[in-house]
Amino acid sequence: MDQMDRINRGAFYLGCAVWAYKGWVGDFYPTGTTSSKFLACYSQQLSTVECNSTFYTVPKPETLRRWREQVPPEFRFCPKFPRDLTHQGLLVPQVAAAQKFIEQMQELGDNLGCLFIQLPPQYDRTHIEDLQKFLAILSPSATSQNAKVSLALEVRHPSWFQPVTTEKLNQVLAENHLSRVILDSRPIYAPPRTPGLECRKPNLPVQFATTADHVLVRYISHPDPHRNQPYLQEWVEYISRWLTEGKTIYFAVHCPQEEYSPQNALALRQLLEKAGIAMLPDRSTPKDSQPLIANSQQLELF
Repeated sequence: MDQMDRINRGAFYLGCAVWAYKGWVGDFYPTGTTSSKFLACYSQQLSTVECNSTFYTVPKPETLRRWREQVPPEFRFCPKFPRDLTHQGLLVPQVAAAQKFIEQMQELGDNLGCLFIQLPPQYDRTHIEDLQKFLAILSPSATSQNAKVSLALEVRHPSWFQPVTTEKLNQVLAENHLSRVILDSRPIYAPPRTPGLECRKPNLPVQFATTADHVLVRYISHPDPHRNQPYLQEWVEYISRWLTEGKTIYFAVHCPQEEYSPQNALALRQLLEKAGIAMLPDRSTPKDSQPLIANSQQLELF
């Protein structure tokens, strides 16, 4: 087993896109919870979070250290690459800045999960050569510094989802030990559409293929829990299979109406627990005990 295989192997992490949402006070957060306690409270119920804030501003080292101090050892942050790196045209000219960002995020230490690169909608398959060069330099197999992190890529132009291009992109990602972000927006766009429900996430085919030992899923949930049920049940099957294969999974639940994100994440948690998959944090053990992580041994019952 090489160094890449040892990065958080065979675990499942569940969370949302943010933790600093005041609308959760009185529901997901206890009444009276102050903003300074949001992250600590969040991490007692969920085990990962997308750091969308890093898309706009790179946190200072002291901020990252403060985040670490507020979460348990098993919690994972999944920061998004800054838009100044990913949304300014070609990627190769941004290599040095991208390497610096990777280095900066390692201030999170063992609480760093999967860093992900989100490409803009206008970055299409004609840029495959630029993308290939960029990923080869950032690849965890390229340097010992990069080997400390897990990386994922999200593409948004429809051309990347054509069969031949999909196969080529997945090959490039696999060669460079990156995962392909799996965006699932079906609950929002499947008929019948909900009048007045707006979603800025793209309506693209779901790509269930995995290209690395880690998987990042971005699930765009519907405010109506009944609309999510068939998709969440399907995800339980994929999660079970991938954990049996020893993959590490980061599953982030979004919702166009943010107040519903935590309850939709916890709905998936209930389905997974019903299927016999141990979760983080483990509510059956004392707070100071080592929580259980779902792995292939725990999934032998499947």
